[in-house]
Amino acid sequence: MKTILNPLKKDWSQILERPTKTVDDIETTVTQIFEDIQKNGDTAVNKYTAKFDGITIDNTIVSKDEIDEAISLVSDELKSAISLAKENIYNFHKAQKTYKVFVETANGVECWQEKRPIQKVGLYIPGGTAPLFSTVLMLAVPAQIAGCKEIVLCSPPNKEGKIHPAILYAANLCGVTKIIKVGGIQAIAGFTFGTETIPQVYKIFGPGNQFVTVAKQLSTKYGVAIDMPAGPSELLVVADDSAKASFVASDLLSQAEHGVDSQVILVSTSLSLIDEVSKEIEKQVLGLPRVEIAKQAIANSKSILVENDKIALELINEYGPEHFIVCTNDTDFYIDNIENAGSVFIGNYTPESAGDYASGTNHTLPTNGFSKAYSGVNLDSFTKSITFQKISKKGIQTIGNAIELMADAEGLQAHKNAVTLRLKEVL
Repeated sequence: MKTILNPLKKDWSQILERPTKTVDDIETTVTQIFEDIQKNGDTAVNKYTAKFDGITIDNTIVSKDEIDEAISLVSDELKSAISLAKENIYNFHKAQKTYKVFVETANGVECWQEKRPIQKVGLYIPGGTAPLFSTVLMLAVPAQIAGCKEIVLCSPPNKEGKIHPAILYAANLCGVTKIIKVGGIQAIAGFTFGTETIPQVYKIFGPGNQFVTVAKQLSTKYGVAIDMPAGPSELLVVADDSAKASFVASDLLSQAEHGVDSQVILVSTSLSLIDEVSKEIEKQVLGLPRVEIAKQAIANSKSILVENDKIALELINEYGPEHFIVCTNDTDFYIDNIENAGSVFIGNYTPESAGDYASGTNHTLPTNGFSKAYSGVNLDSFTKSITFQKISKKGIQTIGNAIELMADAEGLQAHKNAVTLRLKEVL
């Protein structure tokens, strides 16, 4: 990690730049694949699966036999761990459920709001170098709680044309209604347009690489909603001498191993801690199976020394991290004043990994600074709010004149007439 000492504020944007390609670099490719799949459906999907995943599959829909096989392949220990995580995720998201909000805004004017589930949702689960079965829990559990009727899951196949058993086990456990062996841009395009095999959905969820991120953004041009532009993983840790260097290093490496385009940042008021963490990273990284990936991500990452907590907080809010770990003497300062972060982890014994798996919070979070405007996935992500109003004769008399005056001022006579006719009848 490169160490930067007390950078000037004018240099922050350059220092905090993400190691990602611009949309322009890959949008052409994504657009071409979308157009092909819109026109040619499964034929095009299968072509790109063969090209990008190196496998040709006759039937991409996961069968009951494949699910049964997957269940038998997952160890009892892992099943217990998944069960614990699912219970915590369920409990946290179930608590987010809200009920009808009712207000009589004026005499005879009743207004209320109710939430309804999104009927058809598509869950994208990355496979590749790390089969994220935990993401199945994070997306399918709240979808189930919300009451979504169709929960469709796409995940890329391996070289044997299969999806990792733990992904299938989790999907079956959490009520996914259809599982399809398709990944990447072609999966997002399938969700967007619908094919002979992949149902069209109303909203797409799930993380992915930069190609998947751009594909999700492109799908919005065709009327499909997305959870957020969730791209390569990132973590920012703020720590001082109260932090344990080995813990901080382990947290930084836990995100660095996601992919070569991941980014981790350490912000500290202590140069000695930065030095200790750097030594710990060099030691710990050698023991990781994904050492080369982690090393490349660490090369894109930085340790930043700042003078005080106030400057640190300002820099962190400017960055808007996906994951934010606070290990300082004054954690309350950061908890009370953080404005831009996807999810916050507090204290020496709250690793980011806990949120990734089993604490109960959701790990599908905004990256690339989108935490400045987006929330992480939650129960409301799978619902939409519908407002209702009911006006009595007394109510139209109460607000009718105001409506007439406002409609007339805007030059919308038909709007005014719709009220005037009713007022004449009730007078």
